[in-house]
Amino acid sequence: MTDEFTEITVVGDDNTGIIAEITSSLFERGINIKDLDQAVREGTFRMTMHVDASEMVTTQEKLRTDLTKLGDEFDVDVQVRYPTTSTRQSIAVLVTKESHCLEALLEEWDCGALGADIEVVIGNHSKLEPLAAEYGVPFHDIGDESGVPDEDELLDRLAEYDIDLVTLARYIRILSPEVVFRYEDRIINVHPSLLPSFPGASAYMQAIEEGVRIAGVTAHYVTTDLDQGPIITQRAFNVPDDSSEKELEQRGQPLEAEAFIEAIKLHLKDEIAVHHDRTKVQNPEENDAQLGAPEEINSLNPNAPVDGYEQLKTTVPDEVASADD
Repeated sequence: MTDEFTEITVVGDDNTGIIAEITSSLFERGINIKDLDQAVREGTFRMTMHVDASEMVTTQEKLRTDLTKLGDEFDVDVQVRYPTTSTRQSIAVLVTKESHCLEALLEEWDCGALGADIEVVIGNHSKLEPLAAEYGVPFHDIGDESGVPDEDELLDRLAEYDIDLVTLARYIRILSPEVVFRYEDRIINVHPSLLPSFPGASAYMQAIEEGVRIAGVTAHYVTTDLDQGPIITQRAFNVPDDSSEKELEQRGQPLEAEAFIEAIKLHLKDEIAVHHDRTKVQNPEENDAQLGAPEEINSLNPNAPVDGYEQLKTTVPDEVASADD
């Protein structure tokens, strides 16, 4: 969301008439729609609008109340996010049992290098509660005995802490469209492979089974398609012969944390934009973020031979070039 426009998100059942009712309601209040996008996934409807509410003939609270009531009539949830002048965003960290990404992120926040506030850690197990407590961050366990999360409680907690950015620090669960649609382009995950290769579970083992020589990690925005969201940052490492899954984890986990934190910082600084399912760095000439492999690797890449066919045709007689064709 830009600093200029208000974002309105509608999520719920795919009922006829909801778009017309909401757009009419906005028009009656002097609100100009700048952008509207909609989608349906697994029976869940999502509509996101960016609107100019600077000259609306109502108050912010009244608009939010009216749209909530209208949403109730259609059995949908309506959220309104007004532009804010606050320079610090609020972060929720979702976790399962692996601690490395959470610990690195908490340390970055604790030393003041994050530029945002970690408001809450939410887990589908309680294992990492002591780590959150060590940094004075509230922890909520929303999982049952098998680790199945209660997503209604998850949404309630995210709303309770007024979360701007959801981060998945090795949260080993798939978020439903009910969650993803509410936080579109505001959920960042880290995955232990060079996506789009090896999505899903056991990515390091998939790399071993396929015999790759180079593996890696990816931080990306979450969409309703598993591990297919827009890529933000990646890191790579060599795979030694006869590596075990544990050995790849030990090589990859520090890079997971590094790529994860780099992606979060880029988002918080509004230095990346998503367009046609790809991320684009804003003002790349002024940005020194490491999106992929370090620049030093360029000096190791061979620069010859290269395909010089087009150049060849301009430097040899026409009859020779024709014969080669």
